[in-house]
Amino acid sequence: MLGNLARSVLRGEGSSDAPALPDFILKPNESATAILDKVKEFLGERGMKISVPKTKLTVTTDGFDFLGWTFIVQKNGKFRSYPSEDNFKAFHKKLKSIINCSNYGAKVKAKKLAPIVRGWRNYHRYCKMDGSRNSLYYIQKRAYQVFNKESQQNRYSSKKLLDQAFPAVPYSENKFVNVKGDKSPYDGDLIYWSLRNSKLYDGHTSFALKRQNHSCTACGLKFTSEEKVQLHHLDGNHDNWKQDNLVAIHKSCHQYTHMSKSYG
Repeated sequence: MLGNLARSVLRGEGSSDAPALPDFILKPNESATAILDKVKEFLGERGMKISVPKTKLTVTTDGFDFLGWTFIVQKNGKFRSYPSEDNFKAFHKKLKSIINCSNYGAKVKAKKLAPIVRGWRNYHRYCKMDGSRNSLYYIQKRAYQVFNKESQQNRYSSKKLLDQAFPAVPYSENKFVNVKGDKSPYDGDLIYWSLRNSKLYDGHTSFALKRQNHSCTACGLKFTSEEKVQLHHLDGNHDNWKQDNLVAIHKSCHQYTHMSKSYG
């Protein structure tokens, strides 16, 4: 979809005095200004409106930020995306606060860093992620130095902790999964959407989803985009990553499962 962006882009967000309107991008084939007027009219009939200060008309070759990404169409016509500067700064700040915290030891820091790094890399897995900034080279170097300063650590154990703190996530630029034809999340086709959303996961989660036919082991319902999929360790040991100990489960079902055990 985004690979064929037209020359003009419209970005809009909901205003505070109208029903919440999600962020969206339009790629008009005609005048962007004319499209903007049509959008205003369309939303106005439904009691919504675009926030003027947060609406932007731009040329895609100039680039624009959207949902934590920077999108740009290069002069050769190739579409490219990468983490936006604001997104990277916020992420970097979060990592530094953990790495430089004197209340945590190296092992605790590695455990706290891992899900943050994995989540950020997964979020941007279809972007251009090479280069020293997005590869996190410098922040990893800093983390290694901090880990290695501890008396209990040496260069080998520090390197092992570093690998745990910064798990690798493969990226494939522009290999995002397109929505088929005129499909909509609201068309009731749970089979299509559960299968499609399953492609957004990899590794242990992907394996579990396929084995379970894309259904939650707790409630038996299909997975949709409305709720995140989480892995549940059947034996309660979060260090046991054997396939037969892992099942895919809705986030709410996961919370309920642990709550039931706590009060059981």
